[in-house]
Amino acid sequence: MIPNVFKLFKDFQRFQGEMKKIQEELAKEEVVGSSGAGMVEVTLNGKLEAVDVKIEKTLLRSKDGQMLQALIVAAINDAIKKAQEKMNEKMGEVMGELNLSGLNIPGLPNGT
Repeated sequence: MIPNVFKLFKDFQRFQGEMKKIQEELAKEEVVGSSGAGMVEVTLNGKLEAVDVKIEKTLLRSKDGQMLQALIVAAINDAIKKAQEKMNEKMGEVMGELNLSGLNIPGLPNGT
């Protein structure tokens, strides 16, 4: 069966609008990643830009620079993971609302 091209085009336009809206919303949101039981926290915005870093003072006094570096990296990675999860969640909501079954794109709702 040939999909209704006009409906698919309309759905695609709606999808583009929703994607833009999601990107704008995510750009305003922030996520906090942490490590060392909260001794290091990194805040990222929706563009994955670091906007804040908090390091417990006892770590700053420590002479173990390698441990501090590892905790900062772990906190950044945790924040990135949380930002990606948030993005995937919002994307899933939009993808679930669209009926793209006529496209048969793997990974999309109603695709093969």
